[in-house]
Amino acid sequence: MTDLTFTPIPDIPIVRPGDDLGALIATAAGAAGLALQNDDVLVVTQKVVSKAENRFVCLRDVTPSRRALDLAGTTGKDPRLLEVILWDTAEVVRVRRDLIIVEHRLGFVCANAGVDHSNVGPEDDLVLRLPADPDESARRLRARLCELTGAAPAVIVNDSHGRPWREGTEGVAIGLAGLVPVQDLRGHPDLFGYRLRHTTVGFADQIAAAASLVMGQTDEGWPVVLVRGLVYEPGENVSARQILRPRERDLFR
Repeated sequence: MTDLTFTPIPDIPIVRPGDDLGALIATAAGAAGLALQNDDVLVVTQKVVSKAENRFVCLRDVTPSRRALDLAGTTGKDPRLLEVILWDTAEVVRVRRDLIIVEHRLGFVCANAGVDHSNVGPEDDLVLRLPADPDESARRLRARLCELTGAAPAVIVNDSHGRPWREGTEGVAIGLAGLVPVQDLRGHPDLFGYRLRHTTVGFADQIAAAASLVMGQTDEGWPVVLVRGLVYEPGENVSARQILRPRERDLFR
């Protein structure tokens, strides 16, 4: 690896339900003089994927369940929002005032099941759920980009998650295609010849976090980042679920 670049693709318009996200990205990349290559990685924020897939929910249309009302009493959150969170929840992990941590039905643990108000739209009652299947979203986007440009870069769908015992959110991969997400370095030598025994690297999460530095979290408006110069292991039968630690090895729940 010599030159590694993270370049935001400019001038991608506000994404709306039903938009051809692959076409929007291909057009914007072409206009910016960025010809996609097979060994590139595209990091795409979950927000634009969810918007294109119409994962919007208007809270005015939501009737909270008894469980959502009970959780509202503990958290102080809108019971309609909590009902939407429960739709995507496999298990409620922790609850306190202003906070609910859940295991999403996709397997990862995060706040609010990824349901979000920010950068969704002007209406106060509009929230956005995560894609129903982020891996499938990444596969479709990669195939569409190949159809339009002739190149099939790896694709990572990223989201911002908090972390236990550390302040601040960071980008993580919740869906991917074309790239092996975890590097297994066991058996590799270190600088002094010692063979690593336990080291695995959350490679896709590292890429997602680095791209998040470019994307920003507020009004930057850069939802897609082109990563070029990164050496990675291609993979066709891959999933972000490969990043998740099995429950029997989880020492903290």
